[in-house]
Amino acid sequence: MSGAAPRVACFRGTQVAAHLPSLARLRIAVFRTYPYLYEGDPAYEETYLATYARSPDSLFVLAFDGDEVVGASTGLPLADEGETFRQPLSAHGIDAGEVFYFGESVLLPQYRGLGVGHRFFDEREAHARSLGRFRWTAFAAVDRAPDDPRRPQGHRDNDAFWQARGYRRQPGMTMHLSWREIGETGETEKPLTFWLRPLEQTP
Repeated sequence: MSGAAPRVACFRGTQVAAHLPSLARLRIAVFRTYPYLYEGDPAYEETYLATYARSPDSLFVLAFDGDEVVGASTGLPLADEGETFRQPLSAHGIDAGEVFYFGESVLLPQYRGLGVGHRFFDEREAHARSLGRFRWTAFAAVDRAPDDPRRPQGHRDNDAFWQARGYRRQPGMTMHLSWREIGETGETEKPLTFWLRPLEQTP
């Protein structure tokens, strides 16, 4: 690593096919750390990423160091996601057809602090705006107790970064997803709460 920001490139739908194995490995590596503590399941990764690759209006924003994928950020119309993702918003009167959903942003630690996180949001918001039919951008983040004993010393949540981008946490707008945490023998449900931002808002 030279200290320069990684090269960022955008891919739509099936254009990302060649990079899916690298993206799956990257997700498993980054999500193994707090707060997700994800044990990693290649079969799940294949299914999850296929949902995005099938959507013609999805976006993959990838960060490269040379030919290596060192970061990734995804998004797709919420209507192309499953009911588990749509229900918390529809229960609060928000039409899934008006929401562009951000799947995740993952970036290896040594590439953080170089502006890539902002670039991930910029590209996804611009893409959602270009499609011309969305009122909202949204994502969901796992809920962890402030005193969770697994929280690393000095860990900083992303809340301030997200708020600076114009996103607001929506208490009660929560879904539950299952995955196996490190040290668990099986999958358990975890709560994830949505954050929303009006698309026309300027950060």
